[in-house]
Amino acid sequence: MRLFLVFTILAVLATVVSAWTKEDHEIFDIVSALEAAEGKGTTFYSWLDVPHTASLNQINKAYRKKSLQLHPDKNPDDKGIQERFARLGVIANILRNSEGRQRYDFFYKNGVPKWRGTGYYYSRFRPGLGTVLIFLTILTSTLQYLVQKMNYNRDLAKVRQTIHDARLAAWGPKMVPLEGRRKVRVNLGGASRISEDGNVVHGRTIDVVVDGDHAYIWESSGQLHLLDDSSATPPAITRTWFISLLRTLSGKVRKGSKDAGEEEMEESAEKDDESDDGSDSPATGMVTPSGASEHESTLKAGRAPATTAGGRRRKAVRKRG
Repeated sequence: MRLFLVFTILAVLATVVSAWTKEDHEIFDIVSALEAAEGKGTTFYSWLDVPHTASLNQINKAYRKKSLQLHPDKNPDDKGIQERFARLGVIANILRNSEGRQRYDFFYKNGVPKWRGTGYYYSRFRPGLGTVLIFLTILTSTLQYLVQKMNYNRDLAKVRQTIHDARLAAWGPKMVPLEGRRKVRVNLGGASRISEDGNVVHGRTIDVVVDGDHAYIWESSGQLHLLDDSSATPPAITRTWFISLLRTLSGKVRKGSKDAGEEEMEESAEKDDESDDGSDSPATGMVTPSGASEHESTLKAGRAPATTAGGRRRKAVRKRG
């Protein structure tokens, strides 16, 4: 019900805001600029020094008089005189036009609205795509948080009502606590219906076990779940859609980095195993025939055996007789 009321108010405000026309936006701009230049509370009439009931002739005379005072040729040292002179012409044109003056008189009597509509501010400030996305993200996340809070308050009230009804059924109208556990059936509400057997079923019910000050939901499997204020899920910024999205993406990135690190460690271990296997093979790359020693094979080939000295291979020199 509250959510419906909020959306109704927003719809009414949107309708009112959409009623402002382009001419109204022009009046808003002139009013803001006039108060910023001439002082807060300055109106079109007070600046021209005429009453708000002034006739068209009075407005024309006041305009001519004011234009002579604010003419740029008579105020060469005033840097802002050009803007003031141009503003005077716009104000005079609004008051000379019957429709424009009628619109200004409406705001003159009722005040210029504080909120002038998203179209007004968008056309003046021209936010970029990033600003719009940030605004929409904050707006939707805030609305989602408010919905969470309303749901939490509703669930919390339902939990407390269920505990109260369970104690009432277990202890009686005087609500005097009794020793021991008592299992009762609590009606959660809902419309009554007729079962297949013709019995009246009073809405949805659950079994609750009351044990002292505590109440437990009893399941058919025999498990008991504590029923208290913590049973209602409180609102949290971390459960709004944008924060949840960031947490999900961050978890995937961390998982990907972890998997990549494990793969690198496995590849490094495989390379180490291959290098160890290669070190077990003969250093010379020669195969000794069966039944002959390495020395004899070398002599038959007409070469002197190579010996290792200081970690280097060096040929043995054979002496001449």
